[in-house]
Amino acid sequence: MFERIESKIPGCFEIIFKKLDDKRGSFTKTYHEDIFKDITEEFKVKEEYFTHSYKNVFRGLHFQHPPKALNKLVFCVTGRVTDYLVDLRMGSPLYGQWTSFELDGNIPKAIFAPVGVAHGFYVHSQEAIMQYKVSEIYDSQSDAGISYSSFSFAKDIPNAIISDRDAAFVDFDHYKSPFTF
Repeated sequence: MFERIESKIPGCFEIIFKKLDDKRGSFTKTYHEDIFKDITEEFKVKEEYFTHSYKNVFRGLHFQHPPKALNKLVFCVTGRVTDYLVDLRMGSPLYGQWTSFELDGNIPKAIFAPVGVAHGFYVHSQEAIMQYKVSEIYDSQSDAGISYSSFSFAKDIPNAIISDRDAAFVDFDHYKSPFTF
């Protein structure tokens, strides 16, 4: 039902879902608690939401600080995006490094980002809807982010449309991480 593909950042991975097509369209199961336990024990869904974004929008790099830090399972429901993850866990062999994934609403897969990994995405299509399942309730006091321009992938994101909030995020070089590996 699920295929798990490890990424270069420990604990981060792609999940490929089985898509069932017939004359009506398609069906894809994106979560089943018992099966998901085989993928990771550290994930229990507490909140779910989606974003609707336009072409050239960059959202991120977002995360929550402890004690409300969270795991994320991210899907592209419609459209096409590049999804970015950055390891913020002190002691990780890939601390400060990033990886990316191509997500497309026509291809049933998701990205799992554990606690201590920042997440963001860039929209290539005219519009995109991203769906999130997270292991903690949103907490404005714990909500945080890092500027995507701190990382080499920023050169691949010309003229990004970002929120005022995201534009004010601190650069990675000035961020003091509370996360450990």
